[in-house]
Amino acid sequence: MKRVISISLGSSTRDHKVEIDILGEHFIIERIGTNGDIDQAIKLFKQLDGNVDAFGLGGIDLYLYAGKKKYLLRDAKRIVKNINKTPIVDGSGLKNTLERAAIRSINNKVDLKNKKVLIVCALDRFGMAEAFNNIGADLLIGDLIFGLGLPVPLKSLEILYNVAKIIMPVVSKLPFNLLYPTGNEQENIKNKYNKYYDWADIIAGDFHYIKRYLPKDLDNKVVITNTITSSDVNLLKDRGISKLITTTPEFRGRSFGTNVMEAVLVTLLDKPLEEIRISDYLNILREIKFEPRIEDFDQFYMSNN
Repeated sequence: MKRVISISLGSSTRDHKVEIDILGEHFIIERIGTNGDIDQAIKLFKQLDGNVDAFGLGGIDLYLYAGKKKYLLRDAKRIVKNINKTPIVDGSGLKNTLERAAIRSINNKVDLKNKKVLIVCALDRFGMAEAFNNIGADLLIGDLIFGLGLPVPLKSLEILYNVAKIIMPVVSKLPFNLLYPTGNEQENIKNKYNKYYDWADIIAGDFHYIKRYLPKDLDNKVVITNTITSSDVNLLKDRGISKLITTTPEFRGRSFGTNVMEAVLVTLLDKPLEEIRISDYLNILREIKFEPRIEDFDQFYMSNN
C-alpha cells in the first residue's frame, strides 16, 4: 500500500481522503489543509517525513515560472527546507506535462485559435499558458490582477516575462498570503474585475484565483481548472458556465490538485526526484490514461458558427 499526503495552506473544509488502485498499486491519498498556518504545515511535514511515500505541497508553489526563469518563493522554501526523507512536489511537473497535453487535446476537438482566454495566473499555470499561446488563442494574462490586485491586464507572455524580471525578485519574498488566498480567505468572493471575466470565452487557471473575483453571471463561459470540490462545481454551474474541464481526474467527487497527482506519479516511478525527467511523466501518464474531467452544462458549448 502506498500513502500520499498533500499538506496545504488552504482551508481544512476542503480536506479529502480516498483509497484507489492505480497501475496495480493500492493508494491512500489524503489532503490536509492548515488554514493558512505556515507553522502548522511545517509541523505536519516534520511529523510525517519518512512515514509516507510522497508529499504534495498544496496552496503554494515552490517556484513560479517565467519562460526559462524560475523564482523561488520564500515562504515555500521555509516550509520544505527541513524535509529530508520523503520526496515532495508542488505540481510543477504536471503543469509542464499534463496541462499542456490537456489544452492540446481540447484543441483537437474545438478550434481554440482566436478564442478569448483569461488566464488568471500564467506564472503558476505556465504549461497551460504556453499551450494556449502556441495554439493562437487571444490571451488576457491576469497575474497582476489576481496576484497583486492591480487592474493591469497583460496581452502576451513576452510582456509577462519582462514584467516578472522586474517585480519577482521582490514579490517572491513577500508573505504568501498577500499574493494568494489561503485558509478561510479561499471562501470569500469579492465583487471586482467583472470586465475581465466578461471579455473571455474561456477562464483558465488556478481555481482559487478564479473564485477570488467570480461574477454572479458567467454567461456560458468555459472554465478550465482543477482542485474542484462538488460544492465548487455547483457554484460554477449556478453562475451559468457552459462547461467545466478539470485537468486532473475526479476521485469520488473531488478533482485533486496537481501537487497530489504529481506525488502519485513520483511514487509509481520509484526514482529519486532529481532523476525524474519530463519523458518519465509523459510515459506514465500515457500508461495510466489520465483523462481530463469534463462536465457539460450547455450542449451549445463553444460553437464555432
